[in-house]
Amino acid sequence: MGLKLLYITNGINGSGGLERVLSIKASYFAEQLGYEVHVLVLNKAHENPFYDFSSKIKCHSISVNGNPISYFFKYKRGVQDLVSLLKPDVILVCDDGLKGFFLPSLITTKAKWIYERHASIELNKQKGFLGRWSSRLMQMQASKFDSFVVLTKANRDEWRAKNVVVIPNPLSFYPKESSDLQSKKIIAVGSHSYNKGFDTLLKIWKNIEQKYPDWQLHLFGKIDKDQTFLKLAETLDLKKVQFHQASKNIQAEYLKSSIMLLPSRSEGFGMVLIEAMACGVPCISFDCPSGPRDIISDGVDGILVENQNKDVFEECIVNLIDDEILRKELGRTAKLKVTKYLPENIMKLWQDMFKELINQ
Repeated sequence: MGLKLLYITNGINGSGGLERVLSIKASYFAEQLGYEVHVLVLNKAHENPFYDFSSKIKCHSISVNGNPISYFFKYKRGVQDLVSLLKPDVILVCDDGLKGFFLPSLITTKAKWIYERHASIELNKQKGFLGRWSSRLMQMQASKFDSFVVLTKANRDEWRAKNVVVIPNPLSFYPKESSDLQSKKIIAVGSHSYNKGFDTLLKIWKNIEQKYPDWQLHLFGKIDKDQTFLKLAETLDLKKVQFHQASKNIQAEYLKSSIMLLPSRSEGFGMVLIEAMACGVPCISFDCPSGPRDIISDGVDGILVENQNKDVFEECIVNLIDDEILRKELGRTAKLKVTKYLPENIMKLWQDMFKELINQ
């Protein structure tokens, strides 16, 4: 079935999880399945992508700017013009903002509509009144799509629509080798935002580095312009923390680490968890909405901690630092478990969904 797909997103040149996953899936469809794949971005945000996209993928850009009304009409017209030109079989909206939710109501097409939700709706609720208001609109619009794809069972429970389907993210890599878990390095990966919880992690680390001065914490991810967490580390007088920009070869960094930490307040999935697990690195994560619980079985292949319980999170770090046998047991089991996220397994779920939608 040689389908024509159109992805609609804000951009593909960032270093976040959405861009990484889109690069894997779109490239797989183009390279392995021979689909005709198009990606629509805004304001040329396809130039110099952080991740590798197949050369077979065709990228398109529309220019949107000005006040909200001008922006809206340029967005609507740009999307409609491309859809009318390409006549795709399936349109996949990858935009965790509000505007993407209205596309099925705005655009004239015979294509099937799929929405890909990459974040927990809890992320909106953190934004006060406007966030709660936008969440209500999203709930109302979700049923307009032919299929509404979320990443975890917990994500599914956040939505009232009956068209919600769970398809996890595919792995970015699965190296033959694993970390030997001997280095005194702990890793955390994510953009510098309030939601990622690095402020909580740094406060926890204050006690850890006093107890274990030979251990280091390495944080990888896009640093915000205000350098919020760098300044916090300075205020806390942390000596064993190193900040790094997002790495294109993050696999190499996992393989040099002995523990992975996820202190997020919410997650759509937790891509960094399955990446670390694929490298045999044991993970400690807050049991935040809505991803980690679907990925980690507590005490079997990683450790889940009550959301934002800093004292228990610290205790778990101490336990893994002190217990090399436990580190290796969790890491070994984790590497075996995440094979279910290999691309050939996840992309089969997408193929099956496309077939079902097209045959309706």
